Amino acid sequence: MKIGIVCYPTYGGSGVVATELGKALAQKGHKVHFITYSQPARLDFFNENLFYHEVYVPEYPLFQYPPYELALASKMVDIVKFEKLDVLHVHYAIPHASAAYMAKQILKTQNIQIPVITTLHGTDITLVGKDASYEPVVTFSINQSDAVTAVSSDLKTETYKYFRVEKEIEVIPNFINLERFRKQPKEHFRAAISPFGEKLLVHTSNFRAVKRVEDVIRIFSEVRKSVPSKLLLVGDGPERPGIEKLCRDLRICHDVRFLGKLEAVEEVLSIADLFLMPSEKESFGLAALEAMACEVPVISSNAGGIPELNVQGVTGFLSNVGDVADMVKNALFVLKDENLPRFKAAALERARDFETSKIVPLYEQCYQRALDSVAAHSAL
Repeated sequence: MKIGIVCYPTYGGSGVVATELGKALAQKGHKVHFITYSQPARLDFFNENLFYHEVYVPEYPLFQYPPYELALASKMVDIVKFEKLDVLHVHYAIPHASAAYMAKQILKTQNIQIPVITTLHGTDITLVGKDASYEPVVTFSINQSDAVTAVSSDLKTETYKYFRVEKEIEVIPNFINLERFRKQPKEHFRAAISPFGEKLLVHTSNFRAVKRVEDVIRIFSEVRKSVPSKLLLVGDGPERPGIEKLCRDLRICHDVRFLGKLEAVEEVLSIADLFLMPSEKESFGLAALEAMACEVPVISSNAGGIPELNVQGVTGFLSNVGDVADMVKNALFVLKDENLPRFKAAALERARDFETSKIVPLYEQCYQRALDSVAAHSAL
């Protein structure tokens, strides 16, 4: 099958999932063509079945903002025709689904029928899509897709709640490459960070307000009063200056390491004892899944799709958003030497439910159903 994948090329969850999906499909023999404005961050190895097509947006004095959606639609038309693609899979509704609809209509005038699959990832629905400026276009684009998927049941529910969506939404959860995300022997790294055997807590995110990184700091500040520990923060973003100030105010800077945007996050997770995710909203919680695959239990909020991943009392614990005290209590329970091994083992076992080999076939089946539907409609 020849598959076009449209996504944001950044480190965000939707771009990561789209890129990993494309790589997995390519390894199974499909021809995968990425169409976006720069090379996806994780498209970092050579495979004869992987192709990248850059969307160039020319600047004209007439436009205050470059018309990316038009350039993207034109690029999709060009690649579908030249590469003879079978399906287009767009990740993140804005502006990819509407651009795909435009491309599909242009191709129809040239007697080319191509199904469009739209995958909803989270903020395209729960944040951006709710904006009155975008809602009509988002609703229309979703309804005009040949198939729609969402990464969690919670996101599916949210979509039906806030949009007049008539299409059936199929839940296909995020997935994990267990060959990459696994506990690795990095004891030399751990010895350098915690030379006296301190427990290691980790948080990874884009440091935006919705991630509630301040809660991470406050949880750690309380935990270290009872258990000698260190905190590793992976990522960066607008909340970082405030987080650094809070660490100074709480006088815990010497036990907190800001590691920045690391590509090899699995190396950090390999030495961790506990992962913190107190987010206000998460459509799925991919960062938590990556931690669990490296045998790290999770202390999280019960927001969004996280309860579909983190099993209460088994792989970690769930608390109400903002309930720092409960998260501290749960963290201390998990970190007890007599408890930690079973939580670590359970985290890995749960992660296996989401391994690539179990999830990618669901997308392949989705593509085939969309292809069959378009073919049947064309035959009428």
